[in-house]
Amino acid sequence: MDHKTQSLSSLIGSRICHDLISPIGAIVNGLELLEMAGQAPGPELALIGDSAENAGARIRFFRIAFGVAGEEIMPEREILKILGDLQKGGRVRIDWEVSGDVARTEVRMAFLALQCLETALAYGGHITVVRAGAGWELRGCAERLQLDGELWSDLTRDMRRARITPALVQFALLPDIVREGGTCLQVETTETSVAIRF
Repeated sequence: MDHKTQSLSSLIGSRICHDLISPIGAIVNGLELLEMAGQAPGPELALIGDSAENAGARIRFFRIAFGVAGEEIMPEREILKILGDLQKGGRVRIDWEVSGDVARTEVRMAFLALQCLETALAYGGHITVVRAGAGWELRGCAERLQLDGELWSDLTRDMRRARITPALVQFALLPDIVREGGTCLQVETTETSVAIRF
């Protein structure tokens, strides 16, 4: 993917996320108003509320991962809020062990790497995110991993071999974004863990 195409796809991602976040927020606010007006909370409203909150969390996550990064700094509390909301009811636990505010470009790389790791932890597991100096390491651990060897090898290869589907687009984007940032990716796998470093 050339730089122009990548920039255009990021703008499209930002636009879609921007346009969806408001109506999803309105659904959550509407449910809160119903509750304040004395509407008895039932399983139907709870399901709508949980679904809207999950959709909102995913949209905020996608906005960072697939949108335009810019030069801004993301506050630590915002990163933790996005990841905390994203994990509710999920099978993967994420420990963000990076202190302080972070450049949005770095958060974007970390979020794309998180998505890659989530594919390996299809049955659940634990992801730890750490930063040592200028480098990052994201490590996913589980008793049972689901790894596509070609897909994971493509992260560190110049030529892509694995077929990329919409669900796997993060594997195509991450190497380009990391390379654009002036660094390189490293991948390490064992029977129970997979790590991405950049």
